[in-house]
Amino acid sequence: MMKGKDLLTIEQLSAQEIDLILQKASALKKFQKEGISHKFMEGKNLAMIFHKASTRTRVSFEAGFSQMGGHALYLDSASTQMGRGEPIKDTARVLSRYVDAVMIRTFSQESVEEFAHYCDKPVINGLTDYAHPCQALADIMTAYEKLGELKNKKFVFIGDGNNVANSLIFTCAKIGMNITVSAPAGYQPDDKIIFSAKEIAKKSGSKVEIEIDPFKAALNANVLYTDVWASMGQESEREKRINDFKKYKIDETLLDKADKDCIVMHCLPAHRGEEIEDNVMEGKHSAIFDEAENRLHVQKAIMVLLMTDAEF
Repeated sequence: MMKGKDLLTIEQLSAQEIDLILQKASALKKFQKEGISHKFMEGKNLAMIFHKASTRTRVSFEAGFSQMGGHALYLDSASTQMGRGEPIKDTARVLSRYVDAVMIRTFSQESVEEFAHYCDKPVINGLTDYAHPCQALADIMTAYEKLGELKNKKFVFIGDGNNVANSLIFTCAKIGMNITVSAPAGYQPDDKIIFSAKEIAKKSGSKVEIEIDPFKAALNANVLYTDVWASMGQESEREKRINDFKKYKIDETLLDKADKDCIVMHCLPAHRGEEIEDNVMEGKHSAIFDEAENRLHVQKAIMVLLMTDAEF
């Protein structure tokens, strides 16, 4: 990854760039833990645009940028002209004259792509309905920390084939980790995504698979991962989804199918008792809160690589 680029999807990254991000994230995590100064953002400003509610994305980006000596500005549609219909291209061109980078958390991937086209500063996708690249990178960082070398290990995503699943599919395919997505018919990742990821997987030697039966999918899994059944914007479908996904939860029975050293992950927020049982979240296999922490370190690494020439 070179200074001045954007991070809009995992697809745009090479395996080498993913590895570089994770290396830098690990170093920044060490700096943070050991109190080593890493003020790489002194004098810089980050605009954070939010059209969706957020806990982890907002706090991790804002705290991370502050820890590196910079200043982050929170912008939402209710308090800016974006909420009154200002065109994306106008906002993008104005903000690029005020700040050094922009992070966007919104609904449409097309909106982020358009913003990046008109903004001449780095743009980071903090989440869209299509992709969640920062989350997937933090997930893989956590898997490396817990399991070591990931090539040929098995990552299993249980539940809705959503934005997080999309980004994890491409990340695993690029780094050579096998991934199986288990979702009911009608909720699986788009066929185009699976086809594209399988083409990438041919080069890395990994496997990308869809398995309707969650118990078959979980066999010998090294990672079991889930997300809420109804994401933001899908609240009207909640009752139907609860019925459709009732077999797609991580509980002790499913966990028994996995490898004995399997780790359990969830991007949060979790609906305990639905997609994951409380005792699994709090159990010995859970890496969920380490995973949440790693959002901070991965995003700091992304910003350093996009915005500076820092060597460390």
